[in-house]
Amino acid sequence: MNAHVATTHTVGFVLVPNFSMIAFASAVEVLRLANYVTSTDSFAWKLYSPDGHPAHASNGIMVNVDGGYKDLGPLPEVLVCGGNGIEHIDLKELIPRLRKLAFYGGSIGAICTGSYVLAKAGLLNGYRCTIHWENHDSFKEQFPDIDITQELFEIDRNRFTCAGGTAAVDMMLALVSAKKGASIAALITDEMIHHRMRESHERQRMELRSRLGVSHPKLLAVIAEMDKRLEHPLSCAQLAKFAKLSPRQLERLFQRYLDTTPTRYYLGLRLERARHLLRQTSMPILSVGLACGFVSASHFSKSYSEHFNKTPSDERRGTRNQTVAKPRLVEQPSVEVA
Repeated sequence: MNAHVATTHTVGFVLVPNFSMIAFASAVEVLRLANYVTSTDSFAWKLYSPDGHPAHASNGIMVNVDGGYKDLGPLPEVLVCGGNGIEHIDLKELIPRLRKLAFYGGSIGAICTGSYVLAKAGLLNGYRCTIHWENHDSFKEQFPDIDITQELFEIDRNRFTCAGGTAAVDMMLALVSAKKGASIAALITDEMIHHRMRESHERQRMELRSRLGVSHPKLLAVIAEMDKRLEHPLSCAQLAKFAKLSPRQLERLFQRYLDTTPTRYYLGLRLERARHLLRQTSMPILSVGLACGFVSASHFSKSYSEHFNKTPSDERRGTRNQTVAKPRLVEQPSVEVA
């Protein structure tokens, strides 16, 4: 056999309907660039959709595939690529296939909400894993016994998961580094203008200072305290005391840097949290309201409607009825193996 063929490492990508294009592209581009910087065909990839027809991403783009889930056979690694509305996707054909691969010792990973699929298949029991920060609470609610973290990515023996988005770049760089060496991973990083390979433990979200574009330490400390106390909100006087300010000084800080009052800003944080819980968990609406500091269903509904121009019930119904944008077909680039 040709030695060049024998050393080609083929990775399978399982594209779940509505998969995240940015996460998938981030992962596969690391493999393509590994071939580019080494001038070899070190890596190849195969794509799979439920029925072998083009797979649609959450942005509406369609991607040609190599086969359906039934064609998914033993490969060195298989990655499940998830995306929007993963909890509503029919997985009955995929889960047995993944379990079979795991039974034969396959390395199985997940990108973005693909971790949900692995958990449903029972393939994360006893493993550390991670998922996109928006889905963390709903994952914990449904799989309370799984060790879910908020790391950028997790590699635990033959399971590997990442938070999605560009975190897929860092996870794949770590995997390439383990197989081909840190110098090759560094060359790929430069080609992607990624600046540096992030470590697994780095935070998924930007620091509060960067997110808000402000650096006043007392203002940031108050907002961080608000974030911690959404279920039992503090009064403006209590927040001022926490920051060693007078209520008037605190109001001036918020007006100067954020053009709002502490009370309005705090309410916005609580309502954003409520929207996240409505979209990502199955918690009863009243429980969502209570978890975000509202003392009654009517108060919660009124505040939510005024802020988002829809009721909490409308929000939940709208999430369940999300549709996919009109698809556009993208040809799958082929990898010729000599």
